[in-house]
Amino acid sequence: MTILIAGAGIAGLSLGLTLHQIGLPFRIYESAAQIRPLGVGINLQPNAVRELFDLGLEAELDAIGVRTRQLGFYSKLGHTIWEEPRGQRAGYAWPQFSVHRGALQMMLYHAVIARAGSEAVVTGARATGFETGEDGAVLILADGSRVAGDLIIAADGIHSALRAQMYPAEGAPIWDGRILWRATTQAPNFKGGGAMVMIGHDSLRAVAYPISAADPETGLVTMNWIAEKRFDPSGDWRREDWNRAARIAEFLPDFEDWRFGWIDLPALITGAAEVFEYPMVDRDPLPRWTEGRVTLMGDAAHPTYPVGSNGASQAIIDARVIGAKLLEHGPSVAALQAYEAEMRPLTTAVGLANRAGGGPDAVLQWIEDRCGGDFERIEDVIPMEDLAAHAARFKSIAGFSVEALNAKPPIIPEAARQPLSAAAD
Repeated sequence: MTILIAGAGIAGLSLGLTLHQIGLPFRIYESAAQIRPLGVGINLQPNAVRELFDLGLEAELDAIGVRTRQLGFYSKLGHTIWEEPRGQRAGYAWPQFSVHRGALQMMLYHAVIARAGSEAVVTGARATGFETGEDGAVLILADGSRVAGDLIIAADGIHSALRAQMYPAEGAPIWDGRILWRATTQAPNFKGGGAMVMIGHDSLRAVAYPISAADPETGLVTMNWIAEKRFDPSGDWRREDWNRAARIAEFLPDFEDWRFGWIDLPALITGAAEVFEYPMVDRDPLPRWTEGRVTLMGDAAHPTYPVGSNGASQAIIDARVIGAKLLEHGPSVAALQAYEAEMRPLTTAVGLANRAGGGPDAVLQWIEDRCGGDFERIEDVIPMEDLAAHAARFKSIAGFSVEALNAKPPIIPEAARQPLSAAAD
């Protein structure tokens, strides 16, 4: 009995580690010939960090990331709208982490290989389709080979081939008109360190946070930053170019005045060795994820705007819930259906909230609409209790309110976890 996983990203690797932890055999098939640390910074919310700690990866996370201590929202003029503690400073039993996406993926990959053996991940093996039957499923690869297993989990991202087989008429991801320019720069820390900041409004904004400790010689950190601008979505802004190198001259003038003492955005932009450009895209929620012995997870199931630091976190939670349902129902269609029944309503609510401007960053546009971002006291523009209620609402929708998470039992019970042991090879 083997569970086949399409994709060795954060979702697929987290699922592999979960299956190993509960003693179920698996194999991951990854399209890339070599797994490399691609991407820029991401945040992991306490609900996902809890699961990685439960996988025995606390020391590894501390080695590659920063424990996030604060989140703040600021107007386009640099005025403070709302600041709140994050992670353990907010009362969670677990921290929040800011980390390089590629470093996280490589950490998970090395953990899979160390625990389950080098044969657990097959590279250069792109999944193109599947077949599902009463007693098993077949994963079809690009070279024409067919791999039989008991279940197939599609963790092959927003361009998932397995999702496309389930929904052949769906088409390309949906672009909302915004473009993101993303990079890292060696820069001074701000706001006491471990702080994430969001500046601007819906049409023009920036995000920045450190993803490394300060260099002992220079005092600089690796600062992850994002610059974002809205265009007419009916236009054609290189919509099919993904993760392409950007030309900073196309967006730097929009941010030339964004120097606020504690942050110098033009210096961040010009100090980057390389800047990448991404369209802001998602997909419509699906009516189902599961077809027979095949189901979707992560971005293959519920791609959403990168708002609220929820994408990678949700992929990790998906992996753990799949593991829990397999423990409860065995490697069966019932397990996949139980996973979908629990996770699809939650992720649909998050995706729709982000699309409708209901994410935590909605406060930026509220202030832009009410006063153009210019104020002396935020209380003169909006009551603090309204800001606090909005922040709490998104945490509740996304499943990581402080009280609920701290009181929630582990997704994978300790009694079901196998002892950690290194692979024989």
